Amino acid sequence: MAEMLTAAIVVVLVTASFPLYLYGAWIIIEAETVTWDVLTHHLKFIGAGLALTTVPMVVWMIPRAFDQWGPMLAVHMFFGLQAYSLLLVALTGIVRIFQVKRRSDLYRDPDEDIEINDLHEHMGAWRWRLRIGVAGYLLFWVLAYLVGIIRFAFRYLMLARYLP
Repeated sequence: MAEMLTAAIVVVLVTASFPLYLYGAWIIIEAETVTWDVLTHHLKFIGAGLALTTVPMVVWMIPRAFDQWGPMLAVHMFFGLQAYSLLLVALTGIVRIFQVKRRSDLYRDPDEDIEINDLHEHMGAWRWRLRIGVAGYLLFWVLAYLVGIIRFAFRYLMLARYLP
């Protein structure tokens, strides 16, 4: 029963991260100019979403994974690993964009007349990495989440019918 309660709490935490990702993305999409304040506001929501997903994964899911090995877990882990690998791809773009914009002082003193791709010869590639990484992360996150919900339902909700 305690394991089922812990699993339910993990489901709630991971589920709560998705609206934070969406709102964090909306902040950036709606901003005409990404200033330092806009960036830090965005990162508060993205960071909280990542924490709500990553902490339960590292603390509870991974340590128990090999005791539950099966095809659904393999699919769940595959999608989850793909999500985090694409997050790393996004980070390789984010870091470089951040460095160039910071060096150009565009977070504190935004100039709307400057085209971001003109700041560095590789800016277009970095922005492409960022977009692909974020879109891929969200796609594989949703797939891993759906498989996780199915696993939860089969393992705990179906099992609950047979408990005294």
